Amino acid sequence: MHEFSRCLGNVQGLAMKHCLIVDDSSVVRKVARQILEGMRFEVAEAENGQQALELCQSQRPDAIIVDWHMPVMGGLDFLNAYRHMHGSQRPFIIYLTTENDPVDISRAFAAGADDYVLKPFTRENIEAKFIAAGMAS
Repeated sequence: MHEFSRCLGNVQGLAMKHCLIVDDSSVVRKVARQILEGMRFEVAEAENGQQALELCQSQRPDAIIVDWHMPVMGGLDFLNAYRHMHGSQRPFIIYLTTENDPVDISRAFAAGADDYVLKPFTRENIEAKFIAAGMAS
């Protein structure tokens, strides 16, 4: 797992945005990392919600992509715990799911997700969500 570090993001000296990818699949994390690094994000990874919470105790990401179903701590429990940890100051959050279940989507939004993406996702899916949120251009 990589820790966040502060660095300069471009020739204008602006700080890079940070994104935390939380998914138990190393393949999903790798694909998401490639997409986000291509969008000039600094990326950290966690295999489950518990690891993500531990990482978020010292650093607050600008965005989080979180899987719904994971061992140890799933996405919904992570979102609820993160909300209590940081209150109203929270990042842009996308939740990943394999099912287009309106009940789960509603639960994710109620827990603090801003948007969702169905797996398998594409570069275009992820980029469109970040652009719509004003997190990328």
